[in-house]
Amino acid sequence: MRTEIIGVGTELLLGQIANTNAQWISSRLADYGIPVYHHTVVGDNLDRVTSSFKNAQKRSDIIIITGGLGPTEDDLTRDAGKRVLGLNLVEHRETMDKIQSYYDRNQRTMTVNNRKQSLVFEGANVLPNLEGMAPGQWINRDGVLWIFLPGVPGEMKHLMEEYVLPRLQSNFQVDSQIVSQMLRFIGIGESDLETKLQTLITQQTNPTIAPLASEGEVGVRLTATGATTAEAWKKVENLKEQILNHVGQYYYGSDDITVEEKVRDLLKAKGLTIGSAESFTGGKFLERLVSLPGASNVCQGGYIAYTAEMKEKVLQVSKLLITTYGTISNQCAEVMARNTQSLLGVDIAISFTGVAGPDQSEGQEPGKVFIGLQIGDEKPEVYEYHFHGGRDQVRTRAVKKGYELLFHRLKK
Repeated sequence: MRTEIIGVGTELLLGQIANTNAQWISSRLADYGIPVYHHTVVGDNLDRVTSSFKNAQKRSDIIIITGGLGPTEDDLTRDAGKRVLGLNLVEHRETMDKIQSYYDRNQRTMTVNNRKQSLVFEGANVLPNLEGMAPGQWINRDGVLWIFLPGVPGEMKHLMEEYVLPRLQSNFQVDSQIVSQMLRFIGIGESDLETKLQTLITQQTNPTIAPLASEGEVGVRLTATGATTAEAWKKVENLKEQILNHVGQYYYGSDDITVEEKVRDLLKAKGLTIGSAESFTGGKFLERLVSLPGASNVCQGGYIAYTAEMKEKVLQVSKLLITTYGTISNQCAEVMARNTQSLLGVDIAISFTGVAGPDQSEGQEPGKVFIGLQIGDEKPEVYEYHFHGGRDQVRTRAVKKGYELLFHRLKK
């Protein structure tokens, strides 16, 4: 069963709202073992909506359309469907009575265009919309199943759960179950990870392997099918084991876990506390940690010392050091971390100093960053980086790199 989801609405193309409907529908269909092959988004233009319907008709067995069923002139889903399906639109009496009743109860005069919401395709199986006005529709036409749903998420979800999913389950013989897991890696780039997994990627059939890069880390999505869910999960676990044999040193968790959650868990498991000293990151490191439940068990607090004066007064970085090396230096990052450990009485301290941009600072180029680590009574470690991107990107990448360093040190 090749399934396609079409979102109708110019607001989706303009980025005014995200197409969360398609995401949610895909996730629920996957629970039923129904694969989605295409996501399409089209604006409020009759010719383009019609064209997208025709394309879907050629390549898909199930077409789910959300949006464009409202009362206004730019709600064009019905008109495009009429062109493609060759079916007349007729007024659905129960829906029209419901709309009229709504206006009567609220002592308002119904405008003529609201009648449009009661129009359905002749012969369609109408799905009553208890959450709104326009009903859903289920139409089998020339071997293709068309499902028309409102674009309002609450209305769409109600119709999917109440009518669409149960009917799909009863009308179609699902031969397999689909499961998926995201493996998360940090400290390795996408191209390097793909090279190390090249043999597995080349040989992939079921499960499939999809590397996905995100800010400062890489994900690998494994998707498998099986006659049962248990069979599909067993395939995922077997392939996961093979992948970790190749790149397990970079793996920190699966699915929705974040690297800061992993760092929190490692700190807690080892009974360690942490504190931070931040300059250009302005508290971003600490904010990500203290936003997590249980952070108070591992985090004592931190300092934001943005200027040279504050580094001297608060973090006790000597004026001589600042004069000699500057605040954006290996030496300053080291002292910031060492003194923070002492001032806060923590096991581990991390420091950030650098240039976020857009201009130079102390003769240093934007993107130059020093991250210091003081762990127990070990010798302090300082790491130098040169990050690309705008001001916020440099700050975000530096914080992510800090968590990466902590993860790899703590897991030892």
